[in-house]
Amino acid sequence: MKLPLVAIVGRPNVGKSTLFNRATRTRKAITSPESGVTRDRHVAEAECQGRRFLMMDTGGWVPNSADLFETAIREQVQFALEECDLVLYLVDVQTGPTDVDLDIANMLHKSSLPVMLVVNKVDGPKQEPEVASFYSLGLGDPYPVSAAGGSGFAEMLDVLAEQLPEMGKADELARPRPLVAVLGRPNVGKSSFVNAIAGKPLRVVTDVAGTTRDAADTVVSYYQQQLTLIDTAGLRRKSRVKEAVEFYTTVRTRRAIEECDVAIILTDAQDGVVVQDARLVQDAVDAGKGVILCINKWDLIEKDTKTADRLVRDLEDRYATLNFVPKLFVSCMEKQRVFKILELVLKIHEERQKRIATPELNRFLSDLMETTPPPAIKGRDMRLIYLTQPAVEPPLFVFWTRHPELVNDGYHRFLERKIREQYGFEGIPLRLAFRKRS
Repeated sequence: MKLPLVAIVGRPNVGKSTLFNRATRTRKAITSPESGVTRDRHVAEAECQGRRFLMMDTGGWVPNSADLFETAIREQVQFALEECDLVLYLVDVQTGPTDVDLDIANMLHKSSLPVMLVVNKVDGPKQEPEVASFYSLGLGDPYPVSAAGGSGFAEMLDVLAEQLPEMGKADELARPRPLVAVLGRPNVGKSSFVNAIAGKPLRVVTDVAGTTRDAADTVVSYYQQQLTLIDTAGLRRKSRVKEAVEFYTTVRTRRAIEECDVAIILTDAQDGVVVQDARLVQDAVDAGKGVILCINKWDLIEKDTKTADRLVRDLEDRYATLNFVPKLFVSCMEKQRVFKILELVLKIHEERQKRIATPELNRFLSDLMETTPPPAIKGRDMRLIYLTQPAVEPPLFVFWTRHPELVNDGYHRFLERKIREQYGFEGIPLRLAFRKRS
């Protein structure tokens, strides 16, 4: 299910990043008394009353002039109105309503989105009478909180959770599965890939990084099997505020990972696989999605018959995460092996739903305990007794043992490797859990 998205908007230095960190229980966003410290844009999952949702930090930019400041604020708010399901509008009790607060409020009035007006830095009874002044913004009851201290925060989240829709924007019930996210750094060829698969120029393609703004879906068929491609690029036009490109891309990439079944990570063969590419793979793995790594623009590389093999070995030496991920060398412009990607997507989607019967798993486990029993640790028998697979998408395997606390990372990796050798699961992260059994 597509998670609802909550956007925190407001002027710089009203406490958006502090509120984001508290709501998501992370320290992703840098906080500082200085205005405009937040440069990177953050999206993380939050939960309240059993409702899961994504929260987006839209921290302000350092303005160089009044015009740039106004542009930055408008770009952030406008994006929130286009993309999110609920706006959390944060203001500062210490300054009272400002002209910029009123300007943002006027834009929010024109949208049909639910808006929560939250007054921050209400650290005690002395500030509470000042909260009423924010009724002048015309956005309903202001909710007083202290993002730094925590007062009023739980109550505010409860109200927020009650207003969230059951599903995020773009109801996906009519979207054919598998849902396939096309991910990658700017200008690696995401839109070229979508165009090559569709057989027509559905997406604008240029040499300018971040050309695409809309995160549009494309439904395609491959051997009578329909699937939905989610193109996750940045901007249709060059933004006047440079950091906006990273902002849009971060938000849409995170949402695409959350909702997809399989993630295609496109990289540029001319640059090689960089840390950012590996991080995208890890994000998809952490979310339990199927993953394919595609090295694009392969036609532009001087190579011999062993170049691809050498690159694969180098990648797996540098990034352990990539060991179970299939790697394809493609050219989206030349349509070289692009349909092989779809063939692999359908295979991974099917494998991600595969469930191994419990009797079969325990025959496998019995043979494994005979041939390679686990070492005794601290004089205790770590032998595994029973194995089941209670879940799919991603597959979850539960082992029962007398001492689950003794299973270390090395033995965990050994078991995962043996399961893959026996049952496949190429391109699919596996979840392993260990339970105590007397």
